Amino acid sequence: MEQRVSLITLGVADLDRSRRFYEDGLGWKMTEMVEGQVVFYQLSNGLALGLFGRADLVKDGQFDDDMGATFAGLTVAFNARDEAEVDAVMAEAEKAGAKIQKPAEKVFWGGYSGYFRDPDGHAWEVAFNPFWQLDDQGNLHIPPMKVE
Repeated sequence: MEQRVSLITLGVADLDRSRRFYEDGLGWKMTEMVEGQVVFYQLSNGLALGLFGRADLVKDGQFDDDMGATFAGLTVAFNARDEAEVDAVMAEAEKAGAKIQKPAEKVFWGGYSGYFRDPDGHAWEVAFNPFWQLDDQGNLHIPPMKVE
């Protein structure tokens, strides 16, 4: 298997509400959809995000839907180019209806980050990591560790 992720799909309780959050609130542009079931957003870095009606996603994957809206041990991250962009994205998300989980602050690993939850409780980290680079298209590049 190649070392890559192509698509992240979030199960949502109300597809219309989630579309309003991502499109009207955050300004994202929908790329493709199956009416009433799923929408896809092509992200600038080659990755895509899907919003799938939770009940349909549970059925599609034959999952047990006992997860509820609790933390599932997964975060989606937006890496920013600087601390000011972190603050701007956090404010934009809050204005769009996100719940701020942890306000942005300097963190132990040398960066700056905060967390918000979208309308379905999915956790998003917004972070600036001074040790990683983003190219002009928003692609994240993590330099290899120096092994001594």
